[in-house]
Amino acid sequence: MDRGKKVERSTLIIVSTFMLVLGFAGGSRIDDIKNLIAPVFGMKRVEKLDLSAVEKTYNQLASNFDGKLDQQKLTEGASKGLVEAAGDKYTEYMTAKEAEEFNKSLSGDVGAGIGVELAKDGQVVKVVRVLAKNSAQSAGILPGDIILKVNDEDVSKKSTAEVSSKIRGEAGTTVKISVLRGQDIKEFSVTRAKIENPSVELSKNGDVAILSIYRFDSETGALAKKYAEEIKNEGFSKVILDLRGNGGGYVQAAKTVASLWLEKNALIVSEKTGSKTIEEIRATGNNPLKGMKTVILLDGTSASASEIVAGALKENKAATIVGEKSYGKGSVQTTVDMSGGALLKVTIAKWYTPNGENISNNGISPDVEVKAPENQSYLLNDVQKNKALDLLK
Repeated sequence: MDRGKKVERSTLIIVSTFMLVLGFAGGSRIDDIKNLIAPVFGMKRVEKLDLSAVEKTYNQLASNFDGKLDQQKLTEGASKGLVEAAGDKYTEYMTAKEAEEFNKSLSGDVGAGIGVELAKDGQVVKVVRVLAKNSAQSAGILPGDIILKVNDEDVSKKSTAEVSSKIRGEAGTTVKISVLRGQDIKEFSVTRAKIENPSVELSKNGDVAILSIYRFDSETGALAKKYAEEIKNEGFSKVILDLRGNGGGYVQAAKTVASLWLEKNALIVSEKTGSKTIEEIRATGNNPLKGMKTVILLDGTSASASEIVAGALKENKAATIVGEKSYGKGSVQTTVDMSGGALLKVTIAKWYTPNGENISNNGISPDVEVKAPENQSYLLNDVQKNKALDLLK
């Protein structure tokens, strides 16, 4: 994630040197020089954006509006509109508050809530995971539910961060949630509580170890390695890797997890801009699970880093995939800190499986398709996990 920032920093140092030697002054000339030398560093030339129409719109608004204008909201709205106009659903401008919620979701620090993980699916916010032994599960909320209202406020067009923020609150308080399930609208009153939400859990079923990874955060790699060593030391030779409901996270965490099964230097994923490969990510050689019979569980909400791991293990012939076709997110994002705590999440590349496939909008197909019963939590009757156990007998 820091790669782009390092290039920018070195470029600015070079630009500063040119400034001293040539005696240029003014921001526009700095931009001209940066664009001149950008190809040397593999960077794009940045075209100047004519903002005169935006200025005219603001001037007319300020001159004619009957009321007080909030400058911060205007600036945030303009920034959001600019980024949305790029036409990429994964490129997003977040306000300081939204950025805080986004960072919490990556770390699993959800505080007091109801025990759901949410993700944007097109224009709606959907439940992708219901945490076991939490109030949302007790209330009957299911993966796949689309959030319509929180405390009677319409949130159907709000961001994931905004919806998450409205659901969270003080432990012991109640939140009212309306969801769309299929064609039906259902309402729930759920009591908030402190949420324990590790990114990795290990369970066992007879002679099969089950490694469940719920997201790829900053702690996922270390936790997965710890449990992998435990699996090896306890003599297991069969593993289920459950990636259902895992919407992704950090590529570095995906590298660590995939490496647990793979030969050193085996290709995990490559990143490309256009036809140019900018990075190949390869296995580290720390592979306590290498050679173990492994089944990966996927569903339609398994995305991004989950698909990197699944694609790498499948195409390196280290695992069989059971379940449903994955979501199909084959792009790489980085984050850029903006002023006032705001954050820009921007797509910088596409990623490709070891066989050179980009799975955007296509997903990764299972070797053995098993569809979960519609509108039924797999925690109650896990037909996909049962099939994986059968294959490992």
